[in-house]
Amino acid sequence: MNRLQQLFRDKKDICSVYFTAGYPNIDDTLPVLKALEDAGTDLVELGMPFSDPLADGPTIQASSEQALENGMSIKRLFEQIKDMRQTISMPVVLMGYFNPVFKYGIENFIAKCKEVGVDGLILPDLPFDEYREKYLELFEEAGIANIFLITPQTSDERIKLIDANSNGFIYVVSSASVTGAKKEVEQGQINYFNRVNNIGLQSPRLIGFGISNRSTFKTACQHASGAIIGSAFVKLIGEHGAEGSKIEEFIKSIK
Repeated sequence: MNRLQQLFRDKKDICSVYFTAGYPNIDDTLPVLKALEDAGTDLVELGMPFSDPLADGPTIQASSEQALENGMSIKRLFEQIKDMRQTISMPVVLMGYFNPVFKYGIENFIAKCKEVGVDGLILPDLPFDEYREKYLELFEEAGIANIFLITPQTSDERIKLIDANSNGFIYVVSSASVTGAKKEVEQGQINYFNRVNNIGLQSPRLIGFGISNRSTFKTACQHASGAIIGSAFVKLIGEHGAEGSKIEEFIKSIK
């Protein structure tokens, strides 16, 4: 059983946090990871900065731009996290866009993920059918989960197909918009969560986009295995860097 499977077996109300590697300073990646684990975070989605992040709102876009200006790259990221399993035990997944991964060389990329202890990948712009035809075997041999996203526009049939091909969790995008903090979960979103739950899926689900405080986190947890906080945390470290006390305060305010 891998770290992701064990997490979803053993815990509920999972708190997953997204932040951009190399932000706000180039060498903040591992210190922020460690501070998040120490604060009680269950899972981290580590963002690989990209110059054209179509699904990201202004906060995460700005962090990506800053990280790139800092000199962040996939090569640098792997150097930073090569020894993370000496101090980090929680699951870590990488999230980003397929173009930089393809340029790096997908076989080399997957091999590096396995080597450093990455548990999964979220590549929103990697087409589902292309993944199944070209890369599924590569991911499975390395034990790396490929995590798919669904939105309110995803049909029940497509959701079932994604469920049948998932080996980590399903990322439930809460609304048809870019990322960004919101103060409350709307009734239309709850109707969508209920529709997904009534399909009878086997895969655990985390809800993301718009989760920013205890209220939205707790509401999301009523409809899934947990939730993902992104923009609100990126804003925090943009203001305070890798300061452990501020990160701990933030996570406790959510959980």
